[in-house]
Formats: sequence, C-alpha cells, structure tokens
Amino acid sequence: MSTRTWRGSRTTARDAGPVPHSLLEDVLGLLVGTFVVSLGLVILRAGSLVTGGTAGLSLLLSQAFPVPFGLVFATVNLPFFLLAVRGKGWKFSIYSAVAIALVSAMSSLHTLFVPLTVISPLYAAAAGNILCGVGLIALFRHTASLGGFNIVALVMQDRFGTRAGYVLMVLDSAVIASSLLLAAPLTVVVSAAGAVLLNLILAINHRPGRYTGS
Repeated sequence: MSTRTWRGSRTTARDAGPVPHSLLEDVLGLLVGTFVVSLGLVILRAGSLVTGGTAGLSLLLSQAFPVPFGLVFATVNLPFFLLAVRGKGWKFSIYSAVAIALVSAMSSLHTLFVPLTVISPLYAAAAGNILCGVGLIALFRHTASLGGFNIVALVMQDRFGTRAGYVLMVLDSAVIASSLLLAAPLTVVVSAAGAVLLNLILAINHRPGRYTGS
C-alpha cells in the first residue's frame, strides 16, 4: 500500500476514497459474472430445482411450459426496469440489461457444450447456488444486476441500509414456495436450502460499506 507523509500526517491509498472501475474492468466483470451465473442456472435446471428471484421464476416457468429459459428470463425482467432507472440510474439499468441478455445467451450456449442430463439434486442445489451467488457479487460490484428482485434489493440497501441478501431471501421464499404447484415437496426443500445458501453468500459479501468500488 502506497503511503505519503505530509507535515507529520500519514496518508494511505485508502484515504483517497473509492477508485471507480474502468470501462474495461466493467466489461470483464459483466462477462465473468454472467458466465458464472448462467452456468449455475443450467446446473439448477439440470437438477430440476428452482432458485429465487426472477431467475428462479423463469426456471419454474420454463419447466412448466415449452419455452426457452432465455426468452422467459428476458421477458419477466422487463417490468422492473422502470424501478431500475428511477432508483439506480441509467448506467445501472443499461449494465443490467446487458447482463440479462448475456445470461440468456450463455445459458443456451452452456446447454450445447455441457449437456447435463443426470445430476444429483443435492449437488445441483449446492453447486448451482454457489455459482449464482459468486456471479451476482461480481455483477453487483460492477454496477449491474440481473434485474427483478435484484433491483428491489439493491434499491432498499441503498435507501434503508438493509442488506440485499436478506431482502432477496424474503422475496425468494415466495418464488420457491410457489414451486410446490409443480415440484415434489422434497425438491422444494432442497431448492429452499440452496436459495438460503445463495443469499447468505450475498449478505456476507455484499453489504453497505463492505465494497466501495463503482
């Protein structure tokens, strides 16, 4: 860490305030984050599981109807962009739109190159949600989200200091509970445990004051 002494005072790089991400860093962050999230969602779908948020809702709908996940995911997220523009600004909204498009495209590519057919639901719940959690952190830290409940949680964190992970945990519970209409109770329990894991990852690693990059 660089230091500088000036008239007896000691100044560190930390005192200079947050260092904004460059455009290249944002692009790489979006690519990495969406790649990891989309792979996690493919694993969850292969295990016939759901997760929370609009991603989980889209998984649920794509399992119930013969519609590609990418198309459902993009459509479900459209109504949330008004909140994104008003609550987080245009940069966040544009980056989030790009992230949603990338996840939609990459999820289709994953199924071509990694044709998962039989996978343990327990493994899918752990691996899929860990990947989704890590990918979402990357997106959050580069001023982006996957829309939907992510936007609601981030706006509440900014305005009220409520950790985004905890807000998502409450909202996700409603999505997972609705999967009882299509899935066996044991599948719902495993999906719920995976969603708790994902949101704990977010709550621990992305909270007010923990990360100051922009």
